[in-house]
Amino acid sequence: MSIDTTKEITSDTSAVWQNHVSVPDTPKGFTVRTTYPNNPNGAEAMLERWEAGSEEPPHSHPGDDMTIVVEGKMSIQFYSKSAAGLVPDGEKIYLNKGDTGYIKAGRIHDAKYIEACKLVYVHDKAFGFAAEG
Repeated sequence: MSIDTTKEITSDTSAVWQNHVSVPDTPKGFTVRTTYPNNPNGAEAMLERWEAGSEEPPHSHPGDDMTIVVEGKMSIQFYSKSAAGLVPDGEKIYLNKGDTGYIKAGRIHDAKYIEACKLVYVHDKAFGFAAEG
């Protein structure tokens, strides 16, 4: 199951899936995008583990990101800036084992880990974390 967590970005439009190249002497149809720092068009990939009950405060990242939930359950809340500060933007989204979520670069969001989670996280640029709010 794939969940578009922004209604703006999908696997077809996310920068995570761009800049793939063919590799000599590999099967036809195979392309790859390698990781930073050796590739200027690379992506950064992380294997993350989060304890149940842990959370990330509202923040944003400089590139598109993709999270695949290998185990557990998490939630994401998006925010918009207003004169009064950050306000929730839409309903909270839940990702369960097997779900994939995409977040557009610069989109403010939090993350809460309802169950212990194991995630595959891919970021379209060198990873960055900008606290918001």
